[in-house]
Amino acid sequence: MELDEYLLLLRKRWLLILVTTALFTGGALGFSLAQTPRYAATTQLFVSVRTGEASVGDLSEGSSFVQQAVASYVSIVDSAAILDQVIEDLGLDATRHELAKQVTADSPQDTVLINIHVTDADPQRAVAIADTTSAVLADVIVNNLEQTPEGSPARVHVDVVQPAELPQAPTSPNTVLNLAIGCLAGVLVGVAIAVLTKTLDTRIRSKTDVKAVTPIPVIGTIGTDPEAHARPLIAQLEPRHPVVESYRSMRTNLRFLGASGNQNGAESLVITSSGPNEGKSTLAANLAVLIADTGTRVALVDADLRKPSVATMMGIEGAVGLTDVLIGRASLDEVIQPWGCKGLAVLPAGAIPPNPSELLGGADMHRVIEELGRDYDYVIFDAPPILAVTDAAILSKEARGAIMVAAAGKVRKAELASALESMKAARGHVIGLALTMVPTRGVDARSYGVYGYEFYGDGAFAAPSPELFSGARAQPS
Repeated sequence: MELDEYLLLLRKRWLLILVTTALFTGGALGFSLAQTPRYAATTQLFVSVRTGEASVGDLSEGSSFVQQAVASYVSIVDSAAILDQVIEDLGLDATRHELAKQVTADSPQDTVLINIHVTDADPQRAVAIADTTSAVLADVIVNNLEQTPEGSPARVHVDVVQPAELPQAPTSPNTVLNLAIGCLAGVLVGVAIAVLTKTLDTRIRSKTDVKAVTPIPVIGTIGTDPEAHARPLIAQLEPRHPVVESYRSMRTNLRFLGASGNQNGAESLVITSSGPNEGKSTLAANLAVLIADTGTRVALVDADLRKPSVATMMGIEGAVGLTDVLIGRASLDEVIQPWGCKGLAVLPAGAIPPNPSELLGGADMHRVIEELGRDYDYVIFDAPPILAVTDAAILSKEARGAIMVAAAGKVRKAELASALESMKAARGHVIGLALTMVPTRGVDARSYGVYGYEFYGDGAFAAPSPELFSGARAQPS
């Protein structure tokens, strides 16, 4: 994933990140409120050597001795000799092991200072424990550890240079710090979940996902229409609709694509998809209408002999059609039906035969395609899904090119790859892919490069020049 994809992902999953951040921050707040406040008190001791009338060398030696001894003094602060006496002096209701968790000591490097730190739920008790511990430690050092055998004064002297002060605020829990950590953890977890979800998602959701499957170009991104089932032929019903503009863009791309070496674009197209309900029939019908709008002679053929839908979509009689031509029951001229006044004709599927694949791969179908090629500039075949049956692969061998339709957010990468491999195995030439059901609003639209359209003025759309699609043949007057 590139940086812009991460940014789009974050914008798309902002609610997830917000929820995880709120949960972790709330958890941190709850944790802080559940903790008993702890107060800290510190006492500082200064350890010195008794010098008397010692020389400079003796002073230096004594100072080195004290610095080395301080490290040992620090380590005995939580010993039984110290803490048992503190418990007895203060009458504490605690064991030595419990008190040891409250008392710590340290000595700054290259000093003869000892810092005794105490934490407790009661600030006054924390001060008392700190002061008592320092007093007991000083007594043990002077009267036990460093006492001379002859009964003379000890070699070291311990002074309290900083008695414990009553703490005004608890040191723990640190609510602000906990909230900051919880907020940061929530953001990181939310982002991690978003990225993991994206990584594990095998559906085609962007052009980048398509590029990861195949180098075949995406020649159209068709926006989603919530009312597609009620008005599939949107190019005829609402020519100013933003979705229709995406069909127009695809129509233009076909002109410059160049299928099978034909400089004027593919003369015959097979429209198929990986699986059902990906919008292939809707795309075929709307594309045929818009190409016919340029003055080009177009034949729309319903080659889905298993689940035909073109006749219903175009509002024509579909009882007889391609099947009747292939079995010799009717001629092509008898069943193909003119539609509108722009040079579009529709050949419905007719009756559903028991052997669709055999009919589409037979010599009669080849003859029908040749006849359509003589009478029309553009022939569009609506074929069944390639992974369901082999009809589209068989038909693609006769056509100049095929368009693979992939529904955004529905078809998986493996399904698209299998569909393209099936077309390749049948020696079909896939000239491009069309992403359908693409979001037209919000952050998702940016993943596909769709930003919606605005129309200005009251005039109608200007139709492109007929030469874009008609090639050398012109529409007769």
